[in-house]
Amino acid sequence: MDSFRKKFIEEATELIDKLEVALLDLEKNPEDETLVQQVFRIMHTLKGNSAMFGFELIDNFTHNLETIYDQIRNNELELSKPILDVTFACVDHLKSMLDEQNYNDPDFKTIHSGLVEKIDAIINPQKPEGKVESNSKPEAKGVTSTYYILFEPNADIFKNGTNPLYLLDELCSLGDYKVFAHFNRVPQIAEINPDECYTYWEVLLATDKDESVIHDVFIFVESDSTLEIQKLGEENLVADQTFIKEVENLAEVQKDVGLVAIQRLAKVAISNINKRKAEKFTKERIAVKDKTASSIRVSSDKLDTLMNLVSELVTTQARLSLFSEQNNIPGLNPIVENVQKLTRQLRDIAFSIVLIPIENLFGRFQRLVRDLSAELNKDVEFIVEGADTELDKTIIENLSDPLMHILRNSMDHGIEEARVRIANGKPAKGKIVLKAFYSGASVIIQVIDDGAGIDPEMIHAKAISKGLVLPDKKMSKKEILDLIFLPGFSTAKKVTDVSGRGVGMDVVRKKIYDIRGEVEVDSEKGIGTTITIKLPLTLSIIDGLLVSINKSPYVVPLSAIDKIYAVEKDKIYNTFNNLITLDGSQIPFFSLRKEFDLEPSNEELEQVIVVNFEDESVGLVVDYVIGEYQAVLKPLGKHYKNHDIFSGATILGDGTVALVMDTNKIIKMFAIGNKE
Repeated sequence: MDSFRKKFIEEATELIDKLEVALLDLEKNPEDETLVQQVFRIMHTLKGNSAMFGFELIDNFTHNLETIYDQIRNNELELSKPILDVTFACVDHLKSMLDEQNYNDPDFKTIHSGLVEKIDAIINPQKPEGKVESNSKPEAKGVTSTYYILFEPNADIFKNGTNPLYLLDELCSLGDYKVFAHFNRVPQIAEINPDECYTYWEVLLATDKDESVIHDVFIFVESDSTLEIQKLGEENLVADQTFIKEVENLAEVQKDVGLVAIQRLAKVAISNINKRKAEKFTKERIAVKDKTASSIRVSSDKLDTLMNLVSELVTTQARLSLFSEQNNIPGLNPIVENVQKLTRQLRDIAFSIVLIPIENLFGRFQRLVRDLSAELNKDVEFIVEGADTELDKTIIENLSDPLMHILRNSMDHGIEEARVRIANGKPAKGKIVLKAFYSGASVIIQVIDDGAGIDPEMIHAKAISKGLVLPDKKMSKKEILDLIFLPGFSTAKKVTDVSGRGVGMDVVRKKIYDIRGEVEVDSEKGIGTTITIKLPLTLSIIDGLLVSINKSPYVVPLSAIDKIYAVEKDKIYNTFNNLITLDGSQIPFFSLRKEFDLEPSNEELEQVIVVNFEDESVGLVVDYVIGEYQAVLKPLGKHYKNHDIFSGATILGDGTVALVMDTNKIIKMFAIGNKE
């Protein structure tokens, strides 16, 4: 059952995330009945799944919560901001309820009981708060439950003009039923009074009606009769033939069945039903098929293993290709070419498996902006674009904290208060756009706000006062804005609980760098700020260009390369200010031999690889280009921990290790070094 519970937690986490997104949409469109139905369905599914897997606390809690939205969809209750606020708090609590270790925490218990009271106050506004227990469970329509009903009418019921059989007919019209009539109190024929009732009944009723409807059947006889109504569970036990057979067997050996015995049998029956549902649930989740596609749930550990094996296969295939080139074995080349083709196809398919949409991550930030809007008293329109863009799951997992910090900064320091915006001729409502899109073999993520922007002069002055730059040093606007990524640097005028402690943007850049990404800022004072993050699609394998420098191999990512030129050595080293003319345009260049402190090459021709750097072309000079290469990235050892100009290493077919260049960091390092 542990594997089932694990699958439940995975499924429940997804449902809670979907619920949060649906609630955010509902908050923006409170009149949309479809969204109300969607919220109710998600809650109902979560409740059913939690009951199935034994999470009774979640079952009860979600049952209470869904009752609110059942009343809303039936026009018995009007959706309001207080209701949404309570629901969002319940969503947060549901997340903590997935970890049963929290259940004994005093804070957890306080939050739980407080939320249950708030829910009950919404459902039953006439009932004073504090009167409902944490396991109370208002009945929601549309959910079939089974009830045990004991009806012992008063002996004089006929004298009142009431026929108990008519009451039983009305009761049985409410759903599926099983009636047990008991005649053990009927006297001998000579002693029977035809005006008296000697019979009593035990009834099992499966109905979707509220318990109050059952009471209404007996409303005129309840005070003079013995009536007991007890809910057995949220299952149609009457339809369970095994359960009914056991009850019938029990009824044959004793005068009546009795509530205690019925409850014992019902508990076993419900447990068996839940086990059957759990098995069915697991099978359905393993392969959910529709008309267009099929999908399965696979653990992330298995995906990681798959990618590692594919990476090793790529390396082995490279060794096989090298062996084929070095040995002229008849018939081997066609086989090697086929293996190479199949390996590339397998690699591409494996890539697509580990790429997941970024929408779940973006969905979390809608809630963040909503809560910060209330906390900071700022009205903000949050727009998400490109949520279907896909990224490596590892990248997405490591992207949450940096994006959260950037959004907090935008809310706290970027978006102005309404009165300030109006005074500056802006709409009172601020706007933040979170967008993602593809750019070649990379994904670009941008956070754009229409807030106050960043003042370059203020940044420059603050950097000088902190001794980070010299007063007479000339800096471009971009270089000044880049100062916000220095450790401890903050533009905040005051420290808040939201942001502004000076420990942020440097950590953001480091975390982005750790996943082989780049981050830059662009801002106009009074207009707004754009933070741009550039990320690779995946972290494991890249298409690269294998080059040689001083007989040592290096890999340059193909995604960074624009063009490659073969240039005479004299034209490279007899230039002024490291500028070379290529196709009629002058571009700056760096000789990697020179920058790596190596002796000049004896070759007459050298290769200039033109790469894109901050929307400009820059040349990197190498000895010669070997060719394209699929590089399986391996982390660098401790000896290279301070050499961030290399993003990793790869093993070539002959066993040689080649370093993988990070062209942006190489150019930045060499440019700064030459200036100094």
